[in-house]
Amino acid sequence: MAAITAINKGDFDGDPKTIGDANWQPLINTPNYPDHSSGANALVSGAMQMFALYFGTDDVTFTVTSANPNANPNSRTYASFTDAALDVVEARILQGIHTRSADLNGRHLGKSVARWVFKHALRPLKEHHHSHHHDHDDDDDKD
Repeated sequence: MAAITAINKGDFDGDPKTIGDANWQPLINTPNYPDHSSGANALVSGAMQMFALYFGTDDVTFTVTSANPNANPNSRTYASFTDAALDVVEARILQGIHTRSADLNGRHLGKSVARWVFKHALRPLKEHHHSHHHDHDDDDDKD
């Protein structure tokens, strides 16, 4: 069942735990891309997992502020990286873009990629030496 109709037709999806709401409308116009898996959740959960691995804890309080003038509220404060990632799962459902399974599968994908990259590809930065002989060291500024 498509994300745009999943809530409207929840009584007919074969799952007794879901209840349909024929009057429900998504918060945005449904975009023309596939439901499964959620790219937004893969991206955000991947980033949040990477932050948790980098800082050595999931429990970091931070605030995200939107540049969208229609955002209400325009900022949200989270007590953990997981809380922020789970908010995106809910947001994509409320926007009418994805089903929960597509969001959770995207979240799993992002976390898995982040763990693999953190373990296999990230390396510590070189020791940065300050020298009185150089006013500017261009080598350290290149990506």
